[in-house]
Amino acid sequence: MTKRLLYLFTILLFAISINAQAGSGIFQFLNLPTGARQAAFGGTNITLYDDDLNFAFANPALLSEKTHNFLGLNYTNLFNDVNLGSAIYGRNFSDKDFMAFGIHYVDYGTFIETNEFNQELGTFTAKDMAITAMYCRWLSPRWTMGITMKPIFSFYERYFSSGLGFDLGFSYHNEKALFSAGLVLRNVGFQFNGYNSIDPNRKQELLPIDLQIAVSQKLPKAPLRFHLTLHNMQTWDLSYGLGNGVTDNMNGKTKAAIGADMFFRHTIWAVEILPHKNFYIVASYNHRRQKEMAIKDKRSIAGFALGAGFKAHKFNVGFSIVPYQTGSLGYNVTFSTNLSDFGIK
Repeated sequence: MTKRLLYLFTILLFAISINAQAGSGIFQFLNLPTGARQAAFGGTNITLYDDDLNFAFANPALLSEKTHNFLGLNYTNLFNDVNLGSAIYGRNFSDKDFMAFGIHYVDYGTFIETNEFNQELGTFTAKDMAITAMYCRWLSPRWTMGITMKPIFSFYERYFSSGLGFDLGFSYHNEKALFSAGLVLRNVGFQFNGYNSIDPNRKQELLPIDLQIAVSQKLPKAPLRFHLTLHNMQTWDLSYGLGNGVTDNMNGKTKAAIGADMFFRHTIWAVEILPHKNFYIVASYNHRRQKEMAIKDKRSIAGFALGAGFKAHKFNVGFSIVPYQTGSLGYNVTFSTNLSDFGIK
């Protein structure tokens, strides 16, 4: 246990030493939520300890005896012709060793290819994909540790790039206190080739590292559970530079206001309503998304997300809506089931 924590501490020091500008790093699709419930939580949740296998995409330490033989399928329409899909299957090999295998991809649609004279030459597509293998093990009755390995592939027209990423996660679950916590270091890895067909001298880029810490607390006498997720803890400044020292939505603010705004950009707040064990409603607020996607001097509900799910017969069904901008909504649908209910062991 001590050695594992020392290894984790070393990795965290490495992550915190990286102070990149917001939005930097290759393969940004790795930060998109996989599943309706994840999207409803504002983009990520690393604490929920139940039979929703899709949360293992965010934190492999959430695999458990509850996720054995579960199959999850997800579809997301981000906007226009941009679609995201994922599939995951959980398999346990002992009472303390849990695994899952998955894949998720983003299809950016079909584009018209033209030359400098605006003459149409045909069409092309763009896609990103990651294959995942996850492993989780009990460290104690309340602690689990998990790791994910994910080969990454990117296809943009005739250009290609690939890489390899890893996630390292810890989960704490106290059922008596109705409290859960999680810690994840996501997307540690490297790019094998940097679209060399575009520029033979193009350097390899870092993956979008994300250090996340989160807590969840359910009320003992009310059907409510509250969640707080701190993300991108490896870097303080999450604003985008606009040149001449001006950053997005920061012009004219005092230092105190900028500091408070920057702190809240690291937070995602969510609340669940749990009237029945087979039904939930989720609402969340992602301050960073609101600041980045809101249109100046116009009202916007960017940053908010809403979702619900229920169990019908042998299937768990989830749906969520995420407003990215005014008139631009993302729709997410998830289906999952325990194959044991169909006689498949």
